[in-house]
Amino acid sequence: MVEFKPNTQFKWEIIDSKISYQESINASFSSRIVIFKHSTRCSISNMAKNRIESVNKPNNNPKCYYLDLLNDRELSNQIAYDLNVKHESPQVIIIENGKCIKHISHNKIMWKEILS
Repeated sequence: MVEFKPNTQFKWEIIDSKISYQESINASFSSRIVIFKHSTRCSISNMAKNRIESVNKPNNNPKCYYLDLLNDRELSNQIAYDLNVKHESPQVIIIENGKCIKHISHNKIMWKEILS
């Protein structure tokens, strides 16, 4: 199994439990957030992660949360169910006030899509 190695320049919040997932949803009531569902074995997912991390995240960009699909598949399924979003991998889910306002998958994952 490939271990998550965060980019030291990019600030990810990790979702690895129901508690951290609920904290991310709670944060969405203060400001828009992004959940990135990542498969460490998928080259497209690695490319999407690198695209997100390639930008030093400006302060006005949403808080970004990372979910490892291989280690937390049940939690990923719960997120898809709760937010009424079809599971994809890789996937970015943009959440505001506890609801999905947009989701992006595969090669469309890039900052211009996230912020539009």
